[in-house]
Amino acid sequence: MTQFDRRMLEALVCPLTQSTLTYDAERSELISREANMAFPVRDGIPVMLVAEARELD
Repeated sequence: MTQFDRRMLEALVCPLTQSTLTYDAERSELISREANMAFPVRDGIPVMLVAEARELD
């Protein structure tokens, strides 16, 4: 599995709210607390599509 480059967090924002994201290394997801969604990171590449995100519990 390819490691996510955390420097990307400086440039990425939530596609719904434009808020900052946090990285959950354990689940390999980018978390948007404002949107209450988690966006997957696959092979080191963030998938910033709402259709691919999951709602947080």
